[in-house]
Amino acid sequence: MKAHDYRNILKEELEEPAFREAYESLEEEFAVAKEIIRLRKAKGWTQRELAERAHTSQPTVARLESGNYRNVSLSFLRKLGRALGAVPIVRMHSVDGKSPQHI
Repeated sequence: MKAHDYRNILKEELEEPAFREAYESLEEEFAVAKEIIRLRKAKGWTQRELAERAHTSQPTVARLESGNYRNVSLSFLRKLGRALGAVPIVRMHSVDGKSPQHI
């Protein structure tokens, strides 16, 4: 079996507009997942240890960290944040490229 350079494959796939749109729609989820993993590992905890401290299950933490967790609630992120000594920050960005007006 021939080895593949997945960066090149991804680069080629991203040239397809439908693939690019789907890939970019997951960006926020993966960013949250990567940050949870970074914070957990900085504490030297396993997924199970984080789950115990956040009063949830290890499979729930694993799903979130996989980036394949739909409809995660802000209250759940706060629960994980409390266990990790962190807080979630939510921002809204204009999709039309215009700068938001300050009130």
